[in-house]
Amino acid sequence: MDVSEPASISTGIAARYATAIFELVREAKGLAKLESNLTDLAQALNDSDDLRAMIASPVLSRDVQGSAMSAVAAKMKLLPELQNGLALMGQKRRLFVLPQLITQLNAMIAEDKGEVSADVTSAKALTKAQSDKLAKALKARVGKDVKINATVDESLIGGLVVKMGSKMIDTSIRSKLDSLQNSMKEVG
Repeated sequence: MDVSEPASISTGIAARYATAIFELVREAKGLAKLESNLTDLAQALNDSDDLRAMIASPVLSRDVQGSAMSAVAAKMKLLPELQNGLALMGQKRRLFVLPQLITQLNAMIAEDKGEVSADVTSAKALTKAQSDKLAKALKARVGKDVKINATVDESLIGGLVVKMGSKMIDTSIRSKLDSLQNSMKEVG
């Protein structure tokens, strides 16, 4: 069995729901509000163990998942199109793709705005000036505005790992040390 198959199935499911929600919200001219809703939803998913357990639970019935997600969406005051999409996903037992849905919708919004997003991992949190300078350098390289999603991984020791689409630039000290270690093994 191909290991990537479940991931591609999840991505396909998320893409179909994302496309439907995106088109409805774009027609209603609510993309800015959708972007804000997605940030809030991603934060809630990140902060709440209960929410993550609920969307992944095979034990909860369709009705329970659908109504629970509807209640969460209503409490968060999400756009009606997003609320309806999430409720439908719950009823169809598709809430497990919620993280991919958020990613897909953010990518669609960025593309609509002429932006690309870059996942940047650094050993220490980037300052506003560093983040702006990096965004400017990446814009010069790709020709589009770049939205930076920054995370911190202290195991990098120093430097950055930048991922934009299928491209990855790794200037971390950890990768340089790993490379040096492999070179030493080849010599010895």
